[in-house]
Amino acid sequence: MADAADKPENAPKSGRLIRVLLVISLIVPTLALLTGGGIYLYGKSRYEAAGPLDDKQIVWLKKGLGLNAITAELSKAGVIDAPLIFRIGARLSGAANSLKAGEYEFPAHISMAEIVRMLRDGKSILHQITVPEGLTTQQIMAVVKADPVLTGDLPLLPAEGVLLPETYKFTRGTTRTEIVTRMQRAQTELMTRLWPNRAGDLPVKTPQEALILASIVEKETGLAAERPKVAAVFTNRLRMPMRLQSDPTIVYGITMGAGPLGRPIRRSEIDAKTAYNTYQIDGLPPTPICNPGRASIEAVLNPPVSKDLFFVADGTGGHAFAPSLAGHQRNVEQWRKIDRARENAAQ
Repeated sequence: MADAADKPENAPKSGRLIRVLLVISLIVPTLALLTGGGIYLYGKSRYEAAGPLDDKQIVWLKKGLGLNAITAELSKAGVIDAPLIFRIGARLSGAANSLKAGEYEFPAHISMAEIVRMLRDGKSILHQITVPEGLTTQQIMAVVKADPVLTGDLPLLPAEGVLLPETYKFTRGTTRTEIVTRMQRAQTELMTRLWPNRAGDLPVKTPQEALILASIVEKETGLAAERPKVAAVFTNRLRMPMRLQSDPTIVYGITMGAGPLGRPIRRSEIDAKTAYNTYQIDGLPPTPICNPGRASIEAVLNPPVSKDLFFVADGTGGHAFAPSLAGHQRNVEQWRKIDRARENAAQ
């Protein structure tokens, strides 16, 4: 009977306890949700807000760095001031494993969100190296060696004519071997594209022969408009056949690509029978005499229809062309008059 009498008295206490527990079970998750939401909104705000940089800053992120190492480099450079938020933001954006190495120029007050997008897209600083048409392989290697941004030693000297003269863009950390490999690949790919579209009945029968002739055209004229005309002259001579009689081939046979001769060709050098002296040999020399550009290769593969067999300097930086020896001799005499007039004016 005593136990039965106690139940009504304990019932209100149990009810109150249950109600308290129910309230707590509702309040705690709500507080946690509000707190978590607040932290998220704060982090998102910091992630997207203007950063601490007062002025632009260049930072080089080397290859192989992970998210933590990248974060440390950016923090050290003063580009970010909330490393934890940066790492979390990068992970939540899905870019954590896609951040690319490179040399980056960060503008003033760039946000962490913008930095992540910049690194994900690889928008790093691009340097460039320009190789002019007509340089020998040794000369191109000197240009590559002198570049202050490229790293590493030079590769073994490539063959003459296998490097495509062009402007190549690259990022800091690129090696000299990598850039030379790109030049070789570019020349191979260019010839692969152009060779199938060559004119019919050309005297050059292989891509290598076309490259040799293009290198001679390249050294004979620096004027883009003249390359097809010079290519036509040499094509006509090879068809006859008639010796090419190209001065630059003599020079290459003397210097072997080390650089310019630096003086006039001697009569004895014109008369000397060497593998490269096209005054003395039939057909083409054994190798290219420089690295020709695209325009010279195209001119050789599709020369214009012409009867010209001769050309000589015309005193304007270009050449006078002629289909006959008599016409050529008149052009030569005209050039000699111009040359004598210049000598007299200089005295």
